[in-house]
Amino acid sequence: MRRDHFLKSLAALAAASGLPLHALASGANLKMMIPANPGGGWDLTGRAFGKALQDAGAAATVAYENKGGAAGALGLAQFVNANKGDPNALLVMGAVMLGGIITGKPPVSLSQATPIARLTSEYNVFVLPADSPFKTMKDVVEQMKRDPGSVKWGGGSRGATEHIAAAMIARAVGVDAAKVNYVPFRGGGEAIAAILGGNVTIGGSGFSEFQPYIQAGKMRAIGITADTRIKGIDVPTLKEQGIPVVIGNWRGVYAPGGITPEQRKAITDMVVRATRSKAWAEALEKNGWTPAFLAGEAFEKFVDDEFASLRAIMAKAGMV
Repeated sequence: MRRDHFLKSLAALAAASGLPLHALASGANLKMMIPANPGGGWDLTGRAFGKALQDAGAAATVAYENKGGAAGALGLAQFVNANKGDPNALLVMGAVMLGGIITGKPPVSLSQATPIARLTSEYNVFVLPADSPFKTMKDVVEQMKRDPGSVKWGGGSRGATEHIAAAMIARAVGVDAAKVNYVPFRGGGEAIAAILGGNVTIGGSGFSEFQPYIQAGKMRAIGITADTRIKGIDVPTLKEQGIPVVIGNWRGVYAPGGITPEQRKAITDMVVRATRSKAWAEALEKNGWTPAFLAGEAFEKFVDDEFASLRAIMAKAGMV
């Protein structure tokens, strides 16, 4: 094929997809909004997925921006307002953001962005600092029964899955969920520092965030919110400890609002390529994430159903 015919073909393909020519010829220059401070689950996910996009040849460069606060609502607002119609921007989001929207009622909503795909699923692990006087979840629960306010639960923003889990645990053991003393942090790094420093009694988050500290003996894992034990994670479930609490966490990506159907398809195809890359497979294994890819209308319906499910759980736990 002559070079001019090749370039014309590329231009036609770019026009059909709604992406600029350079995005198809050499990978897009992407912007990744991470709606949390560095060091947490969204940050780990966003940067790992950005690397996977590059590994798959779907992105030439990925620029990351962290904007923590309000369970991701601040980052969502900035993303929505700054990137309308831009097919080269992605937002990391997940169950935590839904919980934050339910409790915080921010001025922007997910309906102003475009759902692309769910990427991973993982459960919350609760940990104690190594020098804690408590050794098990039973110890923590007994103290909470005696004096709910004396147990400080540390984790992500209000409405995060670990916040919901703490309220569910309280309710399951006969403690008023409204009395749970939950201390929110804007990012995983802040929460980890608070746990290690003994500024909170117990911390909750995804296993991937705590894994290095558990392995180093600086934290003790005492319970996971899974239905059954997770392969490779030697942590007892809450259920097997007599606390009937199961709640999952998941993470995904959205594109801005105002993009065309063709652009949405091109972005989805790009995301699919990244999930098949070696870099993404390595990230899943390293962080203990369960692959949970879901895209298109199925993902849209999943998010709608999750909103309804989380709202019901939070209402029962006295959070809304």
